[in-house]
Amino acid sequence: MHENRKERRIEICFKEYKKQHHIQNHTVKFPPVIRVYPESQAREPGVTASLRCYAEGIPSPQLGWLKNGIDITPKLSKQLTLQANGSEVHISNVRYEDTGAYTCIAKNEAGVDEDISSLFVEDSARKTRLGIGNMFYVFYEDGIKVIQPVECEFQRHIKPSEKLLGFQDEVCPKAAEDTIQRCVWASAVNVKDKFIYVTQPTFDRVLIVDVQSQKVVQAVSTDPVPVKLHYDKSHDQVWVLSWGSMEKNSPTLQVITQASGSVSHHTIHTQPVGRQFDRVDDFFIPSTTLIITHIRFGFILHKDETVLQKIDLETMSYIKTISLKDYNCIPQSLAYTHLGGYYFICCKPDTTGAILPQLIVDSVTDSVIGYNGDVTGTPYISPDGHYLVSIDDVKGLMKVQSITIRGEIQDAFDIHTNLHISDVAFQPSFTEAHQYNVYCSSSLQTDVLFVELSSGKVKMVKSLKEPIGAEEWPWNSKNRLIKDSGLFGQYLMTPSKKSLFILDGRLNKLNCEITEVERGNTVIWVGEA
Repeated sequence: MHENRKERRIEICFKEYKKQHHIQNHTVKFPPVIRVYPESQAREPGVTASLRCYAEGIPSPQLGWLKNGIDITPKLSKQLTLQANGSEVHISNVRYEDTGAYTCIAKNEAGVDEDISSLFVEDSARKTRLGIGNMFYVFYEDGIKVIQPVECEFQRHIKPSEKLLGFQDEVCPKAAEDTIQRCVWASAVNVKDKFIYVTQPTFDRVLIVDVQSQKVVQAVSTDPVPVKLHYDKSHDQVWVLSWGSMEKNSPTLQVITQASGSVSHHTIHTQPVGRQFDRVDDFFIPSTTLIITHIRFGFILHKDETVLQKIDLETMSYIKTISLKDYNCIPQSLAYTHLGGYYFICCKPDTTGAILPQLIVDSVTDSVIGYNGDVTGTPYISPDGHYLVSIDDVKGLMKVQSITIRGEIQDAFDIHTNLHISDVAFQPSFTEAHQYNVYCSSSLQTDVLFVELSSGKVKMVKSLKEPIGAEEWPWNSKNRLIKDSGLFGQYLMTPSKKSLFILDGRLNKLNCEITEVERGNTVIWVGEA
């Protein structure tokens, strides 16, 4: 009874806090930031051309299109249409006169932004070159495969025996006891579409792949068993979490600076706490967005401690301890939205196995606001900050909440599923401007779940073969990854035990299966640099 009273009191405090918080902050506005795709394309007469525009701002901006400086709205026809609530120009059966500079303009109360997508209609037009960008890089047992998703074609195979550029070292050195040269990978990050950093936990190192040459150019030594990477775009740093051993008995955090520079890289340790490095369990650094381009702080989670350790990303030093002791919460995972400035914290089950609701921490004051109602599970935030997707495998529940521009958290809908969700990927909607969809892969089953966040519409993409067994994937809980292809990407990739599946997000169906790529559970998308 006492616990229920306490929870009720916290919920009332939270509502009161939100009321005050929103009165103070309801005038927060961000001018639009815009991206168009493609920047330039050439098409032969008679084919179809599409130009897409994506904008973020607070409040959500209105979109408009000009052709050579003149509004295209009066010229709309069967041949020239606007789709996805005005975010896409679709030109069927293109003609020479469709050549031009198409300007997308985004406006809201805080300002205006614009960008140009150029279309050239010409005989024997060169196909828009994919070049080195718009590829999936898959790290698997037999090296690295670079895959173009439209036609499902291999562009490059970097074999385990291939030498690092300018070095004698091999991509995956053969262990003395092995008869076959195999690669073991854990985590990878894209650094400005220039480099891919990827961990080799059994070799205590991070490899750097140069996207331009599609070659491995450097191996950076790390503390033993590096398992997790994060690229901090704000400071051009790659953060490396190492376990110290497979038993995780001496985990450490290291940082590789000037990550996008063509320099010889090395790691430096973060500041120890109490002269100890080995208390780190995990870390969390929020991702940048179109409108939030600089992230100053992150959090370090310490093993079995009811605290969040706040870290200054610039100096790599601890600056504050946020206690979660009053809530008996050992943090397990976090998500962040710039709308309202909230951190959502999933707590580990307590000693009785009971699952606590998520906690909400205010990023401005670093104070705990209270529980997120009765919402439990791992939190994921959509890239625009508007949706919180919480996944509780024990309850078989996916809870979707929307977050308003004033930071009000509103329940949207629940989905009951026995899918045992392993990973999620967000993709901008192809039918509505300023909306996102989510795809979820399963840790046990062969289906992928698609959810339209604006409506709650659900679809299953079925029969994608069984995932890698959790026992064969010790590096994290995501034994079946699902990877999107960026802001304007149409494709998603999810690996099974022995093959890869590429999904078409626009058509919401399977595009192709690529066989004989075993344990390819580390995947990175590289766009156009």
